[in-house]
Amino acid sequence: MLVYDDDCGFCTWWARWAARNADVHIVGFTDLTDDQRARLPDDYETCAHLLTDGEVYSCGEAVERVLARSNRALADLFAELREVPGYGTLRERTYRFNADRRDLWWKLVRDDPPARTVEIPVESAPEN
Repeated sequence: MLVYDDDCGFCTWWARWAARNADVHIVGFTDLTDDQRARLPDDYETCAHLLTDGEVYSCGEAVERVLARSNRALADLFAELREVPGYGTLRERTYRFNADRRDLWWKLVRDDPPARTVEIPVESAPEN
């Protein structure tokens, strides 16, 4: 489950992308249950999180894990990168750099938040 800031247009765009491409369920901060919130760090609203059955991945690592779920080649690449000294620090700094500039990214790609309220239109059946 990808937990994200559902008041952010860029974050909503990313969450929808993840749901389509990485087969993850998305839950906005405003829709968290008490049990889900209990699994998150106290400062959970500072970044995205990926909750799996046994782990919680936060910030850059959450994005990395979602991207790895979207593409086998990326999964292999990230597995190799995790072995490189300093990679984790670089990943997190890159995440923070981009997260702190959501207002810029929002101008380039965005969806109207929250993702949960958008419904796919259904074609109406022809009347007889």
